[in-house]
Amino acid sequence: MKLSYLQKGTGKDLLLLHGYLSTKESFYPQIEYFSKFYRVTALDFLGFGESGELTEPFSVSDYADWLMQALDELGIVKPLVIAHSFGGRVAVKCLSRGNAFERAVLTGCAGIVPKRGFKYKVRVKTYRFVKKFAPRYAEKKFGSSEYRSLSPVMRESYKRIVNEDLREDAKKISVPVLFIVGEKDTETPVSSALVYNASVVGSKLCILPNCGHFAHLDDALAFNLAAEEFFK
Repeated sequence: MKLSYLQKGTGKDLLLLHGYLSTKESFYPQIEYFSKFYRVTALDFLGFGESGELTEPFSVSDYADWLMQALDELGIVKPLVIAHSFGGRVAVKCLSRGNAFERAVLTGCAGIVPKRGFKYKVRVKTYRFVKKFAPRYAEKKFGSSEYRSLSPVMRESYKRIVNEDLREDAKKISVPVLFIVGEKDTETPVSSALVYNASVVGSKLCILPNCGHFAHLDDALAFNLAAEEFFK
């Protein structure tokens, strides 16, 4: 499968893992900053950017398997990692299996599925009922704009990914982890970061004020300095 990536700098390996519907270029400030100290590798996950398309639905575990194969192809062993959102999901899954990475900074890390209320359950049941008779209308009425933009294969993959809670995986992590979350993040709120922080023994938590889901872009300098200090 086609793997698209970029590398810059020399020294110890630092791997950058992007979020869902994003690409390796979303880490531009981090690539420019950290390539002064490390060999930075940013890649496009399968199905995104310029990497190959998915031919079958992938789960988080499938992406973790794919990532480890990609690192083997690139000759990267136990890198430092910065991962955003969906990339954090994949990083958590890899870390839960052993010491795949030396240290990891996970920002806006997805994977904590909130408890579903009564309204959500009613909405899901309504969607499933309407889908039987008017599937196109159901997708348009009930699906998120993000979901509607996906191909059929990617939609099935998306459902597998967002419905998997990674709390138990997080409890298996034994390497140092820093969670960075934007104070104003509504996608993966501070409450999710607190759950991760409590689940990963010895992990650290940094809350960046006035930042949203893309904290590494909203305040790149503060983010980079926090990550740099953690890595050293």
